[in-house]
Amino acid sequence: MSILKLENVVKRYENHTAVDHVSFEVPKGSIFGLLGPNGAGKTSLIRIITTITGADEGTVFLDGQRINSDSPSHIGYMPEERGLYKKMKVGEHLMYLAQLKGLSKSKSKEQIDYWFEKFDITDWWDKKVEELSKGMQQKIQFIATVIHQPKLLILDEPFSGLDPINTNLIKAEIDEMHRNGTSIIFSTHRMEQVEEVCEHIVLINNGKKILEGQVAEIKDQFKDNLFKITYSGALPSDMDTMADADESFKIVDRKEGELTVQVAVADASNNLLNHLMRSGVHIHSFNEILPTLNEIFIKQVGEN
Repeated sequence: MSILKLENVVKRYENHTAVDHVSFEVPKGSIFGLLGPNGAGKTSLIRIITTITGADEGTVFLDGQRINSDSPSHIGYMPEERGLYKKMKVGEHLMYLAQLKGLSKSKSKEQIDYWFEKFDITDWWDKKVEELSKGMQQKIQFIATVIHQPKLLILDEPFSGLDPINTNLIKAEIDEMHRNGTSIIFSTHRMEQVEEVCEHIVLINNGKKILEGQVAEIKDQFKDNLFKITYSGALPSDMDTMADADESFKIVDRKEGELTVQVAVADASNNLLNHLMRSGVHIHSFNEILPTLNEIFIKQVGEN
């Protein structure tokens, strides 16, 4: 079951195709990574999903319904370029934004009080936005994004400019919302963040989808059958000869107490381990080295 489904979506600007027949689905309740280099088409896709702009071709469905004028009330969007009215007081600003999202005046006040208490900022109501630090403004932007309890949350580079304390604070809130069933799209080019939080990803480049799937499956798909062995004792004297003669494995890297090998067939790693142990080598660990999402990202974008 998907919270969001795109079917052959196209967006053109004069002679430039920003989104080129893109299709993918975001599983309900998942944290989904929308990835791509700058200019890949991520922001154009987000603007279509949030109904800021319309697609020239294709269809977008939110929770099984074709997107319409009511869809934004079910979506929370925090853009990379934050937008707050600096001369407004924080409380008034959030009241205004909450009511734009369809909340009543009383419900808006209730939600703002909840978040102010949660973030320990109850004395911020009458502060002007321009009086707040960048990190404080980020908190207000986050509250404005989630105040109407959206079923789909779209975060574009959500940790940009945040200090470690506020980054962990926002991460904790994202985790809690995810546990409570909110579906989250996480748009970024920071692959280490994606690897940490996302379950599924789609990779966009030059307006086209070039990769999609579960993170674990994608990493398995692009693995190079590399294994790291840590050990103690002396390696057998015929190790290099064996590697040269036996095409089932090759030594990629070797240092004191650590060996990295690449195997050609599945059984080769077991045969190698057995040979080492029979030679008196004590094995401490044997781990497969999977590619990072950053390595996969660079490789796929480079090829395309």
